[in-house]
Amino acid sequence: MNFEVCEKAREVARLLSAFMDENVYPNETAYLNELESGDRWRPLELIEDLKAKARAAGLWNLFLPAESGLTNLEYAPLAEIMGRVIWASEVFNCSAPDTGNMEVLHLYGTEDQKAKWLRPLLDGEIRSCFSMTEPNVASSDATNIEASIVRDGDDYVLNGEKWWSTGGGDARCRLSIFMGKTDETAPKHLQQSMILVPMDTPGVVVQRQLNVFGFDDAPSGHSQISFINVRVPKENILLGEGRGFEIAQGRLGPGRVHHCMRLIGIAERSLEMMCARARARVAFGRPIAEQGVVRQWIAEARCAIDQARLLVLRTAWLMDTAGNKAARREIAMIKAVVPQMALKVIDRAIQVHGGGGVSQDHPLTQFWIYARSLRLADGPDEVHLESIAKMEISGRPSAVVDQ
Repeated sequence: MNFEVCEKAREVARLLSAFMDENVYPNETAYLNELESGDRWRPLELIEDLKAKARAAGLWNLFLPAESGLTNLEYAPLAEIMGRVIWASEVFNCSAPDTGNMEVLHLYGTEDQKAKWLRPLLDGEIRSCFSMTEPNVASSDATNIEASIVRDGDDYVLNGEKWWSTGGGDARCRLSIFMGKTDETAPKHLQQSMILVPMDTPGVVVQRQLNVFGFDDAPSGHSQISFINVRVPKENILLGEGRGFEIAQGRLGPGRVHHCMRLIGIAERSLEMMCARARARVAFGRPIAEQGVVRQWIAEARCAIDQARLLVLRTAWLMDTAGNKAARREIAMIKAVVPQMALKVIDRAIQVHGGGGVSQDHPLTQFWIYARSLRLADGPDEVHLESIAKMEISGRPSAVVDQ
């Protein structure tokens, strides 16, 4: 394995870290203040101003190789840097679900679809959501989905109930990528298709925003959306009928690396906060940094974070050198390992902060919620562990011999 990155990637990392120091960390309180000062679902002026600065600095669309020239391995440390602040990735037009949707359009969209939707997303003019999960079925098994996509002349007619469509609450959300069944008689992994749905299409109804442990995640949100006899032109289908699973696999590989590296950034920052608090806080006559259990937590966190980072970097390297399919075991492994690691580190950082750790005075509560949610998003732990076990039991040989 070779985790060496090019000089360009090292320079981008340096510039990105400097931008975070100068523009993002100093504005964490300002972000919260603006969010609470009016309509929580409007675009924040602070974010829009920072986006203009980031784009002018060349720190824009770093996630997409065709735009940035960076590989998965080279982007991974950048995702970690951005991940240290929950909302920072949007500043660089690198936030989910837009990143995944842009990858889908880049890989599978027609030229007309790219011109209409990909270009505005790449320019940060609009936002999007992804409508796959359904409230009435276990959507971790995507063959369960019940939403329908029915051909009717030159159109498709969509019906279904979707939820956890992240980004659907944003006032700038103009597009949903909708997954439904086009042929229930086809083999089970060829029944589903994906189609582009403008959010202002008649019959698209955003029913509510879902809270996550009491947080509404404004101004992006997680929407429950009804699609009631929604009619869109046949040209909006992605790649063709029955190709939904194929698209999903192409979308989720890089996205899981991005999620995991952002989580490692959160875990790294939580460890830094734990160390600073342990040095400053005195209990029972001495700094808690001198107390054995806290020192053990710090040491275990250091080991766990570095182990997880190496696993994600190996996965990114394998995707770059052998392809996403060859790395499917490793992709499942990072998705199972990293959120649990981050949760443990964050939880201990909260414990060291005492009552302040669960208050709004520190970002640890939002860190914890984000990490806990990712044990469900893009498939729960149990599904990934089952996939890993199947590949191990079947004796699947390693796709690449490590050098």
